[in-house]
Amino acid sequence: MIHNSEQQEDNNDSIDSTEAVKADAKGLVASIKVFLIELLDFREDTDREATISAIKADVPFKGATAWILICSIFVASIGLNADSTAVVIGAMLISPLMGPILGVGLSIAINDIDTLRKSLISLLTMVFLSLLTAFFCFYFLPLYEDNSELLGRVKPDIRDVLIAFFGGLALIIARTKKGTIATVIFGVAIATALMPPLCTAGYGLSQGNWDYFKGAMYLFAINTIFIALATFVVLKVLRFPMLNYANSKRRKTIARIAALIAFAMMLPAGWTFYDVIKESQYKSDYKNYLKKEIENNTSLWLQREQLDTKSKTITLNFNGDINDATKSDLLNEIQGYEYLKDFKLIINGNSNRSTDKILELYDIALDKIDERDKKIERLTFTIDSLKLAASSQRNSIYGFDFIDLAKDAKIQFSELESFSFAQTLRSPNFRTVDTVLVATTRWNSFVNDSLLSQKNADLKIWLEQELEDDIEILTY
Repeated sequence: MIHNSEQQEDNNDSIDSTEAVKADAKGLVASIKVFLIELLDFREDTDREATISAIKADVPFKGATAWILICSIFVASIGLNADSTAVVIGAMLISPLMGPILGVGLSIAINDIDTLRKSLISLLTMVFLSLLTAFFCFYFLPLYEDNSELLGRVKPDIRDVLIAFFGGLALIIARTKKGTIATVIFGVAIATALMPPLCTAGYGLSQGNWDYFKGAMYLFAINTIFIALATFVVLKVLRFPMLNYANSKRRKTIARIAALIAFAMMLPAGWTFYDVIKESQYKSDYKNYLKKEIENNTSLWLQREQLDTKSKTITLNFNGDINDATKSDLLNEIQGYEYLKDFKLIINGNSNRSTDKILELYDIALDKIDERDKKIERLTFTIDSLKLAASSQRNSIYGFDFIDLAKDAKIQFSELESFSFAQTLRSPNFRTVDTVLVATTRWNSFVNDSLLSQKNADLKIWLEQELEDDIEILTY
């Protein structure tokens, strides 16, 4: 009996210990839950009236706002032209485009049809004015080369969708907070990049490049729709009060219109998201296919490639002949890629660029280079011979060596500092012309004028005896 009693007490202690552990675990989970709720819940820090007033205040587009938009478009266009990221960022910060977009999301969330109408009118006016400004900017200040800042706005992908949505979430959460966080708003303005796509679309219009125009406007539409969608979602989560109408029939009509617009906004957003995801999946598989199946194959020399997701075709152009076995292998390998297996693969070889042909052309090129080198060598020898001949004649005037003459003159007349010789044309009567040999001299400074005349006379006599010709002496 004592043994059973002790065993019963042990069992009770074990049960109590288990219950205590469970209670501690529940307490820990509850504490973590409370911590996470306090950390992530932003509903209590919401200023609904101030948020609605601030968003509505940014909706109108007139006066200073219009000029700010025009200036920001010019700044962004010049930044795109100069491929300057810093200038493009500056244009994003001063752009007023965010106001009407938030207005669209707000009006749908609270059934405010008047604000929705004003927001849509302002947004469409802004878009038109932006495109017009960018068009004229690029028309009179042409872009000579497509750069990275420009090309980054013509092909949206899944990252642009995510940036727009989460950027819009950050923006509207900052807007609803008591005491708006300006740095968050500026950061979202940079991240969502509403201005550059419009400038790129204007560039496409100015150059008649409709692919650029459509791609850039597609990116702008993605940013606009998902920022408005994020605004709508956050305001619904925060339970912003719906706008009340005195007329119950009108209230129901407005509610239905707002719901229809919200659905219409979400429908293209969902389709855009799906479309961009598919595009990203295609491109990801395509890059992997090129890298694994072609780039790693040293026997293949890919010249050009093209992925067309609309017609679902892949075109590969190779240098050299592509035999049937290689074609069959490439066709089979593409079946292993989930998003490319339905694509049509077009493989083109170039027999004129086969390895043998390239080697043959290489040998021909070497022969031509060798022949060219020999010609250069012969021309160099001829030039050197001419230079030598010219050098041997350079010091000779009328059959005498000028260097020897100059040396002898210095020996005969030690005060002589400089001595030059030339043949000069002369017209003694302005009707006839003859030539005369002229010696130009310069004497030491200590030779005075009276002695200078005598020295020149002695030099003249000596030169005429040496050259057996009349000589004139000039002194400087």
